[in-house]
Amino acid sequence: MSTATPSTTPRPVPAPSTAGAASARRRVLSQSAFEARAILRNGEQLMVTILLPVMALIGLTQTSIVEIDTGGASRIDFMTPGVIALAVMSAAFTSQSIATAFDRRNGVLRLMATTPLGRGGLLTSKIIGVLTVEAVQIAVITVVAVVLGWRPDPAGIPLAVVAVLLGTAAFTSLALLLAGTLRAEGVLAVANIVLVLLVVLGAVLTSADQLPGALRHVALLLPSGALGEAVRGAFLDGAIPAFSLVVLFGWTAALGWGAGKLFRWS
Repeated sequence: MSTATPSTTPRPVPAPSTAGAASARRRVLSQSAFEARAILRNGEQLMVTILLPVMALIGLTQTSIVEIDTGGASRIDFMTPGVIALAVMSAAFTSQSIATAFDRRNGVLRLMATTPLGRGGLLTSKIIGVLTVEAVQIAVITVVAVVLGWRPDPAGIPLAVVAVLLGTAAFTSLALLLAGTLRAEGVLAVANIVLVLLVVLGAVLTSADQLPGALRHVALLLPSGALGEAVRGAFLDGAIPAFSLVVLFGWTAALGWGAGKLFRWS
């Protein structure tokens, strides 16, 4: 009776896999695309970010219900920059604060922070996602405005881009501050109330000098007023008021610091 002896021939060792984690750049871009799609595929968010600004543009330029002093400019030339500023506020602040707050409540932020994307990558992705949504917003508003007769001076476009970027930084910081400190249900209420107050008290859709009394000075100190004046100045005058830049920088620094200190991931 023979007994089998174990083979001494070494077995082949599987080659180590060369496939590793995606690069940081690819991870951020992939998450950014997801963030943008999440907003654009949501019917409620789509209404707030695109439909309402377009409706405001059409209503304010094609009807005379609201009397507005355009300072000699056509109604469409005067109103379009303000509507662009309103669109930036809706995407960078309202949509972002609500989406981030519910992600935080559902544990998504805590989970994503432990992935290779990391906290820094997640925040970067959210900012890029907001900028992507804003690009869609501004493209739609521009097409509608041009159809209605808007003929912007090309020289003002680079300055308007600077104003939009500064406004996005300020309002995204405010969104993260709210989303990271309040309960999701509270953010849902507070974000909408704050947006209405910023539009009413700030010189978003009209210039600050048309507001009554001390309100015109308050408007210039608000991020909404500074953004409205900056975008309007870029397109109407070919220059951004220096004070508006200072205000936007100041709000971005203060709100960014607050969000960094107080933001809770769960």
